[in-house]
Amino acid sequence: MSTTESKSELFTVVGANITVEQGSRPVTSRKIVTAFERYIQPCLAELVGCTLFVFVGCGSVIENTLVPGNIQPALAHGLALAIVIAVLGPISGGHFNPAVSVSVCVSGGLELLLLGPYILSQMVGGMIGAGLAKAVFPKNVYASAEGGAFDTVETSNGIGRATVAEMVMTLFLSLMVCMGAINARTRTPLAPLCVGLTVTANILAGGSISGGCMNPARAFGPAVAANYWTYHWIYWVGPVTGALISGSLVRLMLGDQKTRLLLK
Repeated sequence: MSTTESKSELFTVVGANITVEQGSRPVTSRKIVTAFERYIQPCLAELVGCTLFVFVGCGSVIENTLVPGNIQPALAHGLALAIVIAVLGPISGGHFNPAVSVSVCVSGGLELLLLGPYILSQMVGGMIGAGLAKAVFPKNVYASAEGGAFDTVETSNGIGRATVAEMVMTLFLSLMVCMGAINARTRTPLAPLCVGLTVTANILAGGSISGGCMNPARAFGPAVAANYWTYHWIYWVGPVTGALISGSLVRLMLGDQKTRLLLK
């Protein structure tokens, strides 16, 4: 690259090494990743993916008022998440969940600088997805399901159970993300499927206790659209606590030698 060209690349960051052939010997060069690809594009991917995921999630809950049960929401959430992770994951890592972003950041898979923008993008995506669901469903059907918001906990008696359920289910989910997509030793190309199946299994197991949220953005979007805030804090405290525990487990004990901070 000439001096003129290098001066024009004002918003670039250095990426991975690339080996190319020059004459009779290989020469190692540096892959240039633009700031757009490193900082802006991942946030856009998180916004778009979270929008689609929350729209499908809210829609499945609203549709489910006709024949109540956990199977339809469990399959819809799991399939939608697996799809958006498979397609958009190579751009952003495929979090689409503030709790997952916290866990990945703690385990060393996300720059701290990007944590805030990721969470903001996910929250905005959640509101857009919930708003789209509100726009397409009839008002009476939408209102009967509180717009897909989490209304499972109706009395204070269920607060403790719901919070613990959200913590454990999110721990399971975020651990699958960190071990299946971040940790080099256990990383697998089947990570999108594994994460989607984890969400499906969690909703089938704990949907009647807390609704099976595991995602503050999934809770926040429909809460804004439907103005339903009853016990909303559960869907922040439970998932974030579970994410911190799973991230710590990976960072301290379960991660590979590069990831672990102790017992190397």
